[in-house]
Amino acid sequence: MTHPAPTVAVLHAGTPPPSLDRIAAVADVREVTDDQLPDALPGTDVLFVWDFRSDAVARAWPATGGPRWVHAASAGVNHLLFPALVDSDTVLTNSRGVFDQPMAEYVLGTVLSFAKDLHTSVRLQDRKQWRHRETERIAGKSALVVGTGPIGRAIARQLTAAGMTVTGAGRRARTGDPDFGDVHRSDDLADHLDQIDYLVLAAPLTEQTTGLVDSTVLARCRPTARLINVGRGELVVTDDLITALREHRLAGAALDVFDTEPLPPDSPLWEMPDVLISPHMSGDTVGWTDELVELFLANLRDYADGAKLRNVVDKQRGYVSGSEH
Repeated sequence: MTHPAPTVAVLHAGTPPPSLDRIAAVADVREVTDDQLPDALPGTDVLFVWDFRSDAVARAWPATGGPRWVHAASAGVNHLLFPALVDSDTVLTNSRGVFDQPMAEYVLGTVLSFAKDLHTSVRLQDRKQWRHRETERIAGKSALVVGTGPIGRAIARQLTAAGMTVTGAGRRARTGDPDFGDVHRSDDLADHLDQIDYLVLAAPLTEQTTGLVDSTVLARCRPTARLINVGRGELVVTDDLITALREHRLAGAALDVFDTEPLPPDSPLWEMPDVLISPHMSGDTVGWTDELVELFLANLRDYADGAKLRNVVDKQRGYVSGSEH
C-alpha cells in the first residue's frame, strides 16, 4: 500500500539544511522562517526545527491541528517544551547521538588546557612574553559529571581513558554504574564536591536543573577546582559564578553555553584570565550538519512507513525516554 508523502515544514533562519533535496525525495517540503511559520503549521504533518535557537514555534503553534511530529536538530529541547506542545499528542524527538563524542572531546580539551595552562601560553605568546611555569597532570584527578545521559557518559569514558577518576550526578543515586561507578542525586550535588577537581555540567535544562550551580554549590567547591559547562547556560547562576571567580573560590571555568547568547560584550567573563569562552560550539564538528540531516531522514522514513520513531522525548521530563540524567 502506498502512503501519501508527509508534509514537512523546515524551520530555518535563512540557511536551509544541507541535502534538502534528499528530504524532498520522501516528503512534501515547505521551507519557512520565523515569520512564515504561523501560516505553515496548520496542515503540516512534521516540523523539522533546523533553527534550534528559534523561539517562534511556541508563538506560532496553532490552537488545533498542530503537527503530529516535531524534530529538533539539537539535543536540548527546552525551547520546545511549551504547554501547548507538551499537552498535545504531538511526538517530540531530538538529535541525541550526534553530539556525544565531539562534546566529550571538547571537555577533555578544556581539562588539558587548564592542566597545561595552554590558555595562558596563548595570551603570553600574543604579547611575546617568555614565562616558564610548572603545569599539572590530569591522571589521578577527579571529575564529577552532572548529567548521566549519552553525552555525560561519553564524557565519563573520555576522562576515564585519560586517567581521571569520574563520578556522576543525576536524577537518582545509584552505585555500580558502568561509566560512573557512583552516581549521586543532583539535588545533593553540594555534598559531593569537596574532593572534586573538575565539575562538568552536561545535563538537560529542566525545572529541576535550572540554577543548579548557585552560590551554595560553588561555596562547596575546592578553590583549585574548575567548572566546565557544555549543558545549558541556565544550569549556572551566572552572577554567583562571577563572584566565585573574582574571589578566587574557584580556579577557572570553561563555558560553551550561557544564559544569554551571544554573551554580551560587557560581561565580566570576557576579561577573566582563567575563563575559557566558546560560542556554543562544543558539539559542532566538521560534517555535523550532514549527520543531523541523516538522523532526521532515518526517522522520516520510519515515520512514513508507520514505524516507531527513535529519540522520542519524554515531554514531562524534558529528555529522551529511557535515558538517565
